Amino acid sequence: MNQSQKECCPPAGEAPEIPADEDEVNEVLARLAKALGHPARVAILRLLLRREACICGEIVKELPLAQSTVSQHLKLLKEAGFIRGEVDGPRVCYCVEPGVVTLFKSLTQSL
Repeated sequence: MNQSQKECCPPAGEAPEIPADEDEVNEVLARLAKALGHPARVAILRLLLRREACICGEIVKELPLAQSTVSQHLKLLKEAGFIRGEVDGPRVCYCVEPGVVTLFKSLTQSL
């Protein structure tokens, strides 16, 4: 990760805990799985995991999608908690929220 990417990423949030109630577990897992229910969103998450941080324009260069489409996918990933974004002047830097990725892995392993 280059220096500007390090500076543009906000600190990671607290890792969410696995809910104790099975119904809540099912809801959280379904919400997270839905957020990854499109190949482009999976590709974006993989790209961000590899690079640790990415400016939206860099993501657009990597995917065969229009900028507006990439922005919509980023919005859905952010709403689900998989990524966080920080406005850095005229651009937005996106980073993975590692605690949510860990939570998703734990929930899928418990199936």
